[in-house]
Amino acid sequence: MDLLEVFNLRTIAVVGASRDPSKWAHVVPLYLKKAGYRVIPVNPSAGEIWGEKAYRSLLEIPDEVEVVQVFRPSEEVPKIVDEVIKRKRDRGDVKVVWLQLGIRAPEESKQRLMEAGIALFEDMCMIETHSRLFGLKPLAPGESSS
Repeated sequence: MDLLEVFNLRTIAVVGASRDPSKWAHVVPLYLKKAGYRVIPVNPSAGEIWGEKAYRSLLEIPDEVEVVQVFRPSEEVPKIVDEVIKRKRDRGDVKVVWLQLGIRAPEESKQRLMEAGIALFEDMCMIETHSRLFGLKPLAPGESSS
């Protein structure tokens, strides 16, 4: 799957979504929401973010999830990959895992995702990539867009 195909997918679950507008885990998904994507926060300590119900895990989301965007440390990626693969097996919906800047998957996780038919993009910022591809102004932490 190439980058343009990723951005044709419309539903993004954000693992590690933040309520704090000074954090990238808030700004990047908010930018995507304002760009027209359905953004579903995954954060066990938040009830709601960006006006969307927050879920404790990927497995609790009742709606279709096409992209899983990750804002958690690299050490947590194998556990997240376990949930992604279980969700793909049970619901057949996840097509992409996107690990934000500085986050990488271990080789075993990469292999498991490939075997499950799930594309992986790692150590890349979704806001930078989207704004570059589509010519939109990116946001920074603490900045809001109308």
